[in-house]
Amino acid sequence: MRPRLADWMTPVDRDILEILYNEGGPHELVLSPRLIAENIDWSRQTVRDHVMTLRERGLVEYYDETGGIYQLSDRGRSYLEGELDADDLEPDSE
Repeated sequence: MRPRLADWMTPVDRDILEILYNEGGPHELVLSPRLIAENIDWSRQTVRDHVMTLRERGLVEYYDETGGIYQLSDRGRSYLEGELDADDLEPDSE
């Protein structure tokens, strides 16, 4: 079951987290916003903007800052696995 979105999130955010999580794959992915956009139905600029927000919220982190490559953080993984509720992602709960 897909996790409920936090009030500040949009479907783009969940799609980004899910592509990095790579459920059913052998391991999680590390990708740039361009490669994320190539694999989901959102523009590169939209993905870039949302990745920045997800990083600010602690759900993704740099794998390689110089290369602009991101990976799922422990917090993002906990959210997708249902261990962290969407309410816990709200600004007041940080």
